[in-house]
Amino acid sequence: MKRRNFINTVAAGSAGILSSSSMAHQQQTQKDFKLKNNINHSVCQWCFNHLPLEEFLQILTGLGIKAIDLIGPKDWPLLKKYDIHCSMCNGAEISLTEGWNDPKYHEELIENYLEIIPLVAEAGYTNLICFSGNRRGINDYVGLQNCVDGLSQIMPLAEKHGVVIQMELFNQVNHPDYMCDSSIWGVELCKHLGSENFKLLFDIYHMQIQEGDIIRSIQNYHPYFGHYHTAGVPGRHEIDETQELYYPAIIKAILDTGFKGHVAQEFIVTWEDKIGALKDAFLRCDV
Repeated sequence: MKRRNFINTVAAGSAGILSSSSMAHQQQTQKDFKLKNNINHSVCQWCFNHLPLEEFLQILTGLGIKAIDLIGPKDWPLLKKYDIHCSMCNGAEISLTEGWNDPKYHEELIENYLEIIPLVAEAGYTNLICFSGNRRGINDYVGLQNCVDGLSQIMPLAEKHGVVIQMELFNQVNHPDYMCDSSIWGVELCKHLGSENFKLLFDIYHMQIQEGDIIRSIQNYHPYFGHYHTAGVPGRHEIDETQELYYPAIIKAILDTGFKGHVAQEFIVTWEDKIGALKDAFLRCDV
């Protein structure tokens, strides 16, 4: 057999097997959705914003999912209505690119966080997201110290109210110039702040692209990780066989650290059945 014909034949056969396997898994997902709930499941609302929030909350309630990510104060009453926990609050940040690494944003950020932190605690929530911001020519060491200087002014209030400030890690492909782009830099920031109320939001998708070695990072740095996000690599799509990460092993590694927080799905759906894709992701992570 000619080499080109052989490769094409094998590729076509492999694609057929993968497609059949994926379809079979989707069908099984629809038939039997039962969670062991060894982890605390959550999901980022923005990935399903084709649905009104209340309709999405009703779906989550029907699935037995008790948490949702990245919801601000104005929508917390709706979450209360459906007894859905906000596992990662937002609303105090300026933007992903304008963050704590640049002192010119400190005054606004400090004002925002001092206002929101008590509201998070009053609502019965714990986690509040923050961002480093882009470098814009700022040296990483200088940016880290700038973060320490600014965040130190809100940490006493966070500690008083039991609120955990969590800085998200991003990759340089999707977020060029973002400063908090490595586990090591983020861990150093945690060490400099020296507070149990400051953690890292470890986004598995971002860190697979940026540095890889996901399970080793979890094992080495888990005391500094307060929350996890998922998505498939490449493309930030479903966490099925179409991507390179094996999430059951990753979630098991997280569980093995004794983690009691939330793991939130944050992938861009390509399936026609969007809720079916979400159910599939929950099942894959329900180790």
